[in-house]
Amino acid sequence: MDVMPKWAEVVLVPLISLILAAFLSALVILAIGESPLAALKLMIDGALGSTYGWGYTLYYATNFMFTGLAVAVAFHARMFNIGGEGQAVLGGLGVALVCLYIPWPHWSIALVGASLGAALFGAAWAAIPAFLQAKRGSHIVITTIMFNFIAAALLNYLLIGALKVKGSMEPATAKFAESAHLPSFQDMFSFGETTLFRGAPANVSFFVAVAACFAVWALIWKTRLGYEIRAFGHSESAAKYAGISPTKIIMISMMISGGLAGMMAINNVMGEAERLVLNAVEGAGFIGIAVALMGRSHPFGVFLAAILFGFLYQGGAELALWTSIPRELIVVIQALVILFTGALDNMVRSPLEKMFLAMRRNKAEA
Repeated sequence: MDVMPKWAEVVLVPLISLILAAFLSALVILAIGESPLAALKLMIDGALGSTYGWGYTLYYATNFMFTGLAVAVAFHARMFNIGGEGQAVLGGLGVALVCLYIPWPHWSIALVGASLGAALFGAAWAAIPAFLQAKRGSHIVITTIMFNFIAAALLNYLLIGALKVKGSMEPATAKFAESAHLPSFQDMFSFGETTLFRGAPANVSFFVAVAACFAVWALIWKTRLGYEIRAFGHSESAAKYAGISPTKIIMISMMISGGLAGMMAINNVMGEAERLVLNAVEGAGFIGIAVALMGRSHPFGVFLAAILFGFLYQGGAELALWTSIPRELIVVIQALVILFTGALDNMVRSPLEKMFLAMRRNKAEA
């Protein structure tokens, strides 16, 4: 029987970890010579105080939802997929090929095709490390890290070669056709003379990311495959005794994970840049690890954590613009969140478990 109720596991532990990370971040800001309260106000105003700020916050959150879900699915199978960065890079390549070489009649059909292309390329890139672990015993952490670098090198090669626009010095593909441009929030939510989200890159792929959260929830907790993934994650030996194939679970869960990471490209490649450029992923694959840790590998938790990290990204840009606080401080805050939600998780969990256990004993004695 679990010592803590489910709500405490999903909400209370991450919340306390976040408060501890925020407290230490405030100390760092004080050490720089700035006011933590003023910095917090500036971050809130910059990230949430206007539709423009919300547009950037939700744009970043969309990326983090996809990569966070990717890491979460692998976590449920007791695998640490650190290859989200490379899988998102290959997802971008899939989106570019689909959008450049297929004449789409409408953006909605192009979105379906690009999503499939991104998912297939990301899943294929994840399948190689998965096969190496399942059949050769290679550790998934090592191989996925290596494949991040291989993906980056492959993209560099293609963008200065086969995919580069003739006569251009820029390592980027041509612009996608107009029919493959996704509607932005400005297009969707501006009415008459009222223009909302002006200039913000948030687009319709945000709703695809939200749908992916529901799809992953249904997969993990409402399907037989999801039960097998969780059973394998809890105990490989018990899963094998029950007739669950480790090779099947490793391959399928990693391919789903890679497909989700690859689908991030519909937001940044198809929705924002409308072409494939270098460094389009911008570290979102690694941020997905923090998002999954903070969200306790639950899709709803991943959604909330992605919004938080989107807020940190956009708010951090405002801090760097208007104060002497460097943009890199946001990396420090992210590191502190990862530290408390991952490495120091037991420091928060253990006192809470003792508290709930004592409450349960007192209730039983009464």
